[in-house]
Amino acid sequence: MEISVISFSEKGNMLAEEVFRDWEQGTVTICCKHGGGGPENMKVWAKEQFAAKRALVFIGACGIAVRTIAPFIGDKLTDSPVLCMDEAGQFVIPLLSGHVGGANELAGLIAGKTGAVPVITTATDVNETFAVDLFAKKNHLTIQNKEGIAKISAKVLKKEMVDIVISTDLTQLSHGILRLKPKEYIIGIGCRRGKAYQSLAAFIEKWLDVLQLDRSDVLMLASIDLKKEEPGLVRWAGSNRIPFQTYTAEELQAVPGEFLASEFVRKCTGADNVCERAAMRAAGPDGEVVLPKQAEDGMTIAVVRKKWELDTENQEGIIIDEA
Repeated sequence: MEISVISFSEKGNMLAEEVFRDWEQGTVTICCKHGGGGPENMKVWAKEQFAAKRALVFIGACGIAVRTIAPFIGDKLTDSPVLCMDEAGQFVIPLLSGHVGGANELAGLIAGKTGAVPVITTATDVNETFAVDLFAKKNHLTIQNKEGIAKISAKVLKKEMVDIVISTDLTQLSHGILRLKPKEYIIGIGCRRGKAYQSLAAFIEKWLDVLQLDRSDVLMLASIDLKKEEPGLVRWAGSNRIPFQTYTAEELQAVPGEFLASEFVRKCTGADNVCERAAMRAAGPDGEVVLPKQAEDGMTIAVVRKKWELDTENQEGIIIDEA
């Protein structure tokens, strides 16, 4: 998770540096408005963070955070996680996207490092009941109808039985109060260094359209470790909340199967094929290639389907009907 932290006083900035020093759960950018620093326009800054799907941590008054993010709040399934922490480090409060965006989890991590009290207000958490949006996130499922979340949560809080349909079949999905669709597709990708984000995004969208897939169907973006910090790929994955996994050349070469090899690519990267091998490495031995290697203007792509399976561990109280 990419995190953008903003504070408004010297004390707040010191707390930010203390909290996020040696942070291991993602990249962190810290800025401070004290003394004329930080972004010139707070709303422009917030808009940029929301567009990139970064988590926002405000160290200061809740009112500042609320007024800053208000114009950009749109959808609980796509909003950036937003948290607020007082400059004394006593409390950390998830304000937005507690489950899907991970604000509640991030609050817990910050609290664990600082001793602050995490102020969690989501009903399913405070009542220690099943949270369907968190269930969907942990099991790599896309929520097709967000209005179903409230309906399911209301029934759960009343301790009533609920029916949730998980399927890739649209007819089956139409019967559920809440409709969950598995993320089954892994995009393997390679590109020339410095390839523009716009070119990469258009290239990926083109082949998703050919396959009649949506970005919400994508489980992961995969490539070689040489591309771990490739700006265009990192941006595309981050802005779509899609994990970006990379592998060494040795790991890719060890993937069994027949792949369209390139001697030029092998000399440059150590692997004779990046996109197909990366996608298959991420999918595992049961992966099914649905789009073999395609190349265009210094970019390559392949798509592999990984059969979805429900994680049955720690699912107490859930009855699974595979009809």
